[in-house]
Amino acid sequence: MTRQPPSAQPDAGKKSGAFDPNAVEVTEGRQREHLEGWIPSLASETDVREALEKAFDYRGDVTLTLKDGRVINGYVFDRRPGATLQDSAVRLIPSGERARLSISYSEIAALAFTGRDNAAGRTFEAWIRKYWEKKAAGERNIGIQAEALD
Repeated sequence: MTRQPPSAQPDAGKKSGAFDPNAVEVTEGRQREHLEGWIPSLASETDVREALEKAFDYRGDVTLTLKDGRVINGYVFDRRPGATLQDSAVRLIPSGERARLSISYSEIAALAFTGRDNAAGRTFEAWIRKYWEKKAAGERNIGIQAEALD
């Protein structure tokens, strides 16, 4: 007999006839690392790959120092891992520009997480907490307004 996932089972997510969304949730959320200000070691190929994966997940600017001495500050929006560092590339938008650059992993001498993580603290849970704090303080017109990204 093959077992069906909870969401495919007829009574999944039901509690006393009412739908319970927590009963069908099977994946835990992912915690974000605090990377702002971090300068990873790029001593090995594994270090380079792991650091650039984190740079891709980061929601702020990073600073790349290339082996030819150029320094590029920008937002990593894509990475293309390959079999070797020469075959792998990171794609970023330099700060204050519209151009998109593609840089081989093998050209990178140093990486620093220099920019502010623009989404830090802006989770749905943080919004709910603020909502209930305002409601408890007696505010009546509590709406959903997005915070400015600066």
